[in-house]
Amino acid sequence: MREPVEKLIEQYQKHIFAAAFSVCQNIEDADDVVQDTFLKYHSSKKEFSSNEHTKAWLLRVAINKAKDHTRSFWKKNTISIEELMMASPDNEELPLTQKDEGKEILEEVMKLPTKYRIVIHLFYYEDYSVEEIANVLGLSVSNVKTRLSRARNMLKKEILEVEAYV
Repeated sequence: MREPVEKLIEQYQKHIFAAAFSVCQNIEDADDVVQDTFLKYHSSKKEFSSNEHTKAWLLRVAINKAKDHTRSFWKKNTISIEELMMASPDNEELPLTQKDEGKEILEEVMKLPTKYRIVIHLFYYEDYSVEEIANVLGLSVSNVKTRLSRARNMLKKEILEVEAYV
């Protein structure tokens, strides 16, 4: 039994939002999770035995997406505007130059080709081991090591070029 997405949105949007909000604790993030959940339903070909089965599946997807969102690098390494406005300039943890350097490195990481950006992200930002990355990506350990090495070399080259201009 497969219901139209529009009908499911009317029936379950509030339930899914509540589940997502309980994990994310942020209205905007919960809205994103709700949207992603219904997109996943729309793109899946899964058949459901009942309305309860559909609702349970939607809630599980929403909770998993919300958990993924809260564990993401971007969520862990950003602060809200409210937190930024409440922060005291006298209470900075890092000198401005160190913050700028971190931002520059992140910008350079984001410029890398996808296959290198993914291994850098998993290794440095998610703290996965080389073996874990190999399992996640379905690659050999030596391939992951090669990609990490090449990515580091690309980053080193770009950072040195940026510093040469400064």
